[in-house]
Amino acid sequence: MINMNKKVVLGMSGGVDSSVAAYLLKQQGYDVIGVTMQIWQDDKEYEEREGGCCSLSAVDDARRVAEKLDIPFYVLNFRDKFKEKVIDYFVEEYINGRTPNPCIQCNKHLKFDDLLRKAQGIGAYYVATGHYAKIEQVDGRYCLVRADDDKKDQTYALYNLTQYQLERTLMPCGEYTKDKIREIAKEIGLDVHNKKDSEEICFIPDNNHGNFILNAKPGKVKQGNFVDKEGNILGKHKGIVYYTIGQRKGLGLALGRPVFVTDINPITNEVVIGPEEDIFKTDLLANDINFISISELKEPMELQAKIRYSAKPAEAIIYPEKDGKIRVSFKNKQRAITKGQSVVFYQGNVVVGGGIIEKIL
Repeated sequence: MINMNKKVVLGMSGGVDSSVAAYLLKQQGYDVIGVTMQIWQDDKEYEEREGGCCSLSAVDDARRVAEKLDIPFYVLNFRDKFKEKVIDYFVEEYINGRTPNPCIQCNKHLKFDDLLRKAQGIGAYYVATGHYAKIEQVDGRYCLVRADDDKKDQTYALYNLTQYQLERTLMPCGEYTKDKIREIAKEIGLDVHNKKDSEEICFIPDNNHGNFILNAKPGKVKQGNFVDKEGNILGKHKGIVYYTIGQRKGLGLALGRPVFVTDINPITNEVVIGPEEDIFKTDLLANDINFISISELKEPMELQAKIRYSAKPAEAIIYPEKDGKIRVSFKNKQRAITKGQSVVFYQGNVVVGGGIIEKIL
């Protein structure tokens, strides 16, 4: 059945991708409504900040684009939900010795959950974003497919999408390269055509997550010991929130040899240090699983998986475990598998699903 509802709420960050997405959707005959999500926690801080996907200057950029394209534009308040689902989660995960991905949480709880509900509340069938990914139907299921621009593909951060959400989501940039998106923006006279991509965590202006967590929970960040895997004390660290698996720089240790963070123990407040070979592992356990191309995993499955946004998918087998968890076994050792990050499964260009890394085996 063809859906005749052409009204779509587009999340606009003020960047070139969502701006061109608005243009492309309008060209395709959609009734586009631009929305920027108000998620900043401190007005003064964000007024002073340059750029960033959730700064006040980004709102101004989005509003100017909407005026240029002659589409309605609104700023909607998502401040409380963003603090609860993204910022508080981020802080607690680091305190618990894990390394979270805030963009994945934002996509899951805000952009494709709350924003979709608000869109439907005003009679829109779709939400849209400037993400580089594609949505296709295969054998009766909606599938998330890697973007045509492999360098900009963002499917890793979108694996939580449900069938319901995929049916109601549009991602027009997925069929273009980033260079082509910038070219289109320039051709239609958008000032954001040469705007730099935002690469930092949007709610941490100075990109110092350790200090951010220290300010948020000062009583939870305490000095502790650097230790080797035998438990020998090697020095003092300034708080486990400042470190992540695989880290080499910024340790403040002079041991006469290169050393890396191999583990973080929130119970003992210790950061384990070792040689680089200690951070290469093959197996992990993941929880909070979402499948897209399949409804569930009943037996082992050969596919490709990646353990961070910048990684390349590597050959692996996934196994169903108790309580809905998944064991992932890579054919070759992976560098710095990190608790709190996501592992995402692929079959070719199609996203099978993904989950949160709970344990390194």
